[in-house]
Amino acid sequence: MVKRALISVYNKDKLVEFASELISKYNYEIIATGSTFDLLKENKISAKEITEITGKRQLINGKVKTLYPDVFAGILADLNNPDEKSDIDAGNIKLFDMVVVNFYPFEEAVNKQVEEIQLTNTIDIGGPSMLRAAAKNNKRVLAVSSPNQYKEVLKDLEAHNGETSLKLRREYALKVFEKTLDFDTKILHALSDRYEEDNNNYFSLNIKKEKNLRYGENPHQNASIYYTNSTIDYEILNGKELSYNNILDAAACANILSEFYDMSGCVIIKHNTPCGAALGKNIEEAWTKALDCDPLSAFGGIVGFTQSVSNELAKQLTSMFLEVIIAPDYSTEALETLKQKKNLRVIKLNTSLEEYKNYQSEEIRITPFGTLVQTTDKGELDKDKFKVVTKAKPTTEQIEDMIFAWKIAKHAKSNAIVIAKDFKVIGIGQGQTSRVDAFEIALNKACDESKDAVAASDGFFPAIDNIHAAAQGRIAAIIQPGGSIKDEEVIKTADKYNIAMITTGIRHFRH
Repeated sequence: MVKRALISVYNKDKLVEFASELISKYNYEIIATGSTFDLLKENKISAKEITEITGKRQLINGKVKTLYPDVFAGILADLNNPDEKSDIDAGNIKLFDMVVVNFYPFEEAVNKQVEEIQLTNTIDIGGPSMLRAAAKNNKRVLAVSSPNQYKEVLKDLEAHNGETSLKLRREYALKVFEKTLDFDTKILHALSDRYEEDNNNYFSLNIKKEKNLRYGENPHQNASIYYTNSTIDYEILNGKELSYNNILDAAACANILSEFYDMSGCVIIKHNTPCGAALGKNIEEAWTKALDCDPLSAFGGIVGFTQSVSNELAKQLTSMFLEVIIAPDYSTEALETLKQKKNLRVIKLNTSLEEYKNYQSEEIRITPFGTLVQTTDKGELDKDKFKVVTKAKPTTEQIEDMIFAWKIAKHAKSNAIVIAKDFKVIGIGQGQTSRVDAFEIALNKACDESKDAVAASDGFFPAIDNIHAAAQGRIAAIIQPGGSIKDEEVIKTADKYNIAMITTGIRHFRH
């Protein structure tokens, strides 16, 4: 039987060569539409125009070329079904073994912010319909949806004596449904942005599975990683593959590093929470200061840096057990030193830390009560809400330390208290159901270093017991959101102990 390919493409890259090989090597008959037919004809490729199948001319400026029963019957027919085969024979309908289609550039039109008529003109109708039909009938028909697939199709034909394999037909069918989902999602979002006053009615995850992970948070849990267009660019330069927990911790680390992208900083993460952070004259000093916060918790943790790792620093890092190291770059010597630890995962961030924050705009949590979607917490200190509310006024150095501690508290689990001094975190209390408990844990971590240090709280103080705790630790200044009904009493108590206090007007809960 004659093999037949229906070709209708917007992107005509590599098409002439592909069609030529289908004809010369595998005796395919080519049926083409519009400008696709014109291109093949210009290049002396034997092809028939779609009108020979439909018996009708193209309608309404070419918008209707393939939307005819004979075309779709030729794609969808199941020859093992007697009724369907009878319809094909009775109608003398030509069967298609391959459908080669790619879509109009809708996303390009969206990015150019074209007028509505131009935008809707790039909503492809026939193309997705033909591909879906071919994908549905993949037991007989191959759906080719990208020029990048042409080479693989020809190899498959060669390997199977001019036939396409069921394996390839199934694989390409899935790619079609992935592509049409992506196309429809982009249409929905673009038009809802234009038509709806409240354009947040639709939210979809356009993600592609990259691979299965060894397991999830625990060995009995399955896990996979999916990528999107907003996935950052990074490389794994050494070590075992990243685990589910490694990826979570790496993100937590980079989230904090991005707060200090233009400084020499170091962050240490354990169980998705910070256990050390510091700024220094250089990252070597930042590392020493960060490690000093909680060296016990740092064991088996993840360490990140805002600048390139030197060999001197690499030697220090390899002297203890760490799971992952993250940095924008590494010297050649540093990388050689780090690679001596075969299991140490070394990540190079190719996306700049300055741009990093732009890569996530929403956070999603799926619960039995419903799926929650919120914008990512990118709240920054507002100078108009930033107020010194106590009689004692913080020094310039204390204000700088408070801002530093505030940025760390933003990424610690609630309830969170961060104690810092000289751009060094010296105690963190986090994940507590009582704020005063978090304060006392942070003070216990800091010990005598809390004298004249500053404290940052992710939420307001609901009672004065937190101020009593701060006074016992000889804290000099506090930064907190404010907004409690006890604010007046809290401020009076701070005045009693001569503690300076700043309210920010912004909360950073992290459940």
